[in-house]
Amino acid sequence: MRIEYDPTHDMLNIEFVSDEPIGESVELDGIIIDYSKDKRIVGIEILDAGKRTTRNPLDLLDLTIVREKTAA
Repeated sequence: MRIEYDPTHDMLNIEFVSDEPIGESVELDGIIIDYSKDKRIVGIEILDAGKRTTRNPLDLLDLTIVREKTAA
């Protein structure tokens, strides 16, 4: 997963799968969801991200990773 913010274009991009070609994109009110050909979500783009959240959206980033423990 890769999260990028472009302050020049005020765009926040969350990329889930980097090597998968985009088969289709759907936009709803400035939020674009990119799907692969087999309908998996490849990425999400938020246009005008700073206007929708805060001046620098990456300031809101609080990343917590929860991994399921495997039985030994």
